[in-house]
Amino acid sequence: MQRDSIMQHATQALALNALELGYPTVRGMQIVLSDLSLTLAQGEIACLLGPSGCGKTTALRAIAGFHPLQSGSIQLMQQEVGSASFQLPPERRNIGMVFQDYALFPHLSVAENIAFGLYRRSKREREQRVEQMLALVGLTELAQQAPHQLSGGQQQRVALARALAPQPALLLMDEPFSNLDVTLRERLALEVRDLLKQTGTTAVIVTHDQLEAFALADRIAVLAEGRLQQWGTPMQLYHRPANRFVARFIGEGMMLRGTVGRDGQIDTELGAFRPEQLPQGVASGDPVDLLVRPDDIQHDDASTLRARVLAKAFRGAEFLYTLALPSGQQLLSLVPSHHDHAIGEAIGIRLELDHLICFKP
Repeated sequence: MQRDSIMQHATQALALNALELGYPTVRGMQIVLSDLSLTLAQGEIACLLGPSGCGKTTALRAIAGFHPLQSGSIQLMQQEVGSASFQLPPERRNIGMVFQDYALFPHLSVAENIAFGLYRRSKREREQRVEQMLALVGLTELAQQAPHQLSGGQQQRVALARALAPQPALLLMDEPFSNLDVTLRERLALEVRDLLKQTGTTAVIVTHDQLEAFALADRIAVLAEGRLQQWGTPMQLYHRPANRFVARFIGEGMMLRGTVGRDGQIDTELGAFRPEQLPQGVASGDPVDLLVRPDDIQHDDASTLRARVLAKAFRGAEFLYTLALPSGQQLLSLVPSHHDHAIGEAIGIRLELDHLICFKP
């Protein structure tokens, strides 16, 4: 099989196999990501999520062919396109890219921008494809406008249409909503997901915003400290975090201190609970931390369990309360905003823990 002949009908669209990525420095190679492995099926949308400096953009550049590999390999449509000894050039990988600043050509119209990557097609084929893409992103009436005449959201859709027009095997997007206001980001994230699903496009998107990742992704790779912390669905990351970092980074939550009982239950200030599994090496009598999310703590005036309001943040439909238990342990609780309690007030609470996850202290 020719290395530059990308197969279009494989179920596995992308495989990263034990990637190690770094940058040369005066002291040698500085490794920013180690042992990064994941697979993505055709039509799936993945997000690389993590704090600044975790290596997510470097990983995206490596997939695109712009960054060399220290070790490991990259397969696209079950064909190797990159390793420590071989790099298929970016232009031969059949990959589309949407950059952070969109990189639209200011001297070209919307239609001409979308047609830019279709130079190998006939004039009629180009025109038909541009018409299809304009209709897909809802910009048919703006075809002859210049990029500077468009809003940020419209420019983002032009960049997406241009990347999708050549029908790439994989679409890469680097912080695609970072230049937009918060309200527009969430709406566009849902629009982009719908567009990608309509076209059956496999995509990898870099973001530091977990709400964007939740809105967009089928699977999320949480990166931190140079390694993949967890690879899973948004639900898995939120309800079954693999470690304390993911538990803290994904969603909001606090740790409730408890002690392992003889029967495997965890005894806490708020009662006894049986986790799905205990951390490895934990025995009866050992302390553990139970992950408690804000939606696990329900407001209940009739409850004998009381907690004092330390702080509150109004979120429209809800308040996010920071609560203190009698011992001083703190928890978060989401409460409907018609329950407007004062700082210092004691309120009744109850726990509704469906997913019991605990960690060593």
